Amino acid sequence: MTSGDIKEVVKSKYGEAARRVAAGERGGCGSQTSAIPCCDPISSNLYQAGEIAGVPQQAVAASLGCGNPTALAQLNAGETVLDLGSGGGIDVLLSAKRVGPTGKAYGLDMTDEMLELARENQRKAGVRNVEFLKGEIENIPLPENSVDVVISNCVINLSADKDRVLREAFRVLRSGGRFAVSDVVVRGPVPADVRRSVELWVGCVAGALEEAEYRSKLGAAGFEEIEVEPTRVYGVEDARQFLTAQGVDVDAIAPQVNGKFASAFIRAKKTCGTTDEHKQKLMRRKERAGSCH
Repeated sequence: MTSGDIKEVVKSKYGEAARRVAAGERGGCGSQTSAIPCCDPISSNLYQAGEIAGVPQQAVAASLGCGNPTALAQLNAGETVLDLGSGGGIDVLLSAKRVGPTGKAYGLDMTDEMLELARENQRKAGVRNVEFLKGEIENIPLPENSVDVVISNCVINLSADKDRVLREAFRVLRSGGRFAVSDVVVRGPVPADVRRSVELWVGCVAGALEEAEYRSKLGAAGFEEIEVEPTRVYGVEDARQFLTAQGVDVDAIAPQVNGKFASAFIRAKKTCGTTDEHKQKLMRRKERAGSCH
């Protein structure tokens, strides 16, 4: 598929998920008729009961993530947070609570149905320090050096241009800003045909990066202090039902799949003084090793 095709598939599936939630159903995992074909081990039990107290049930039902970046990210009072691919708004609402009334949380999504659902969830929650923006994560509609933390929950893997997403995240972060996302990663080589089938399950739409490639792309975008911490490692039994329905011989591929796919918490920092300085440094890196300092 072309990047445009991928984008349309994502919009269609997540738009349908939002409509299901608005109709009182669950948007993603745990249903054979789900719009998003990922399974319970990915999106279930990501949030503690105390965490989501006061969060509208539809925000919880629309959660299609693979982690809990708001719990793992170090968010401080007064900070500005941006959630890439904010969906029904659960991570934005939780972030708004963490940064307090002197801070702000932005949610960015390209799907009209999800934005409508998220804004309704904001209204129900009575949260004022939140703003949901329409746009694509490859073209963030915010000025450079405008946010302190970029979070995301199993969305960057869906982009056909991850390099651009990471460059955009770097651009909008202030000096000293943090990148703190949950995403799906691949740990080691997997045959292409097997990978396509498993990614359809574990990533909802194919596109997960290998761990080393994720690190490399973050470094190329200008980030430093990069860490990748697996939070849930998936085995073939997690995906048996879904893969069998796709016509995959699960027992045959088990040795090639077990432990190769994981949800991970990915951290990095923007330590450059300015974006212009960073661009100059990147140009010089072709000739000699250097850093943003």
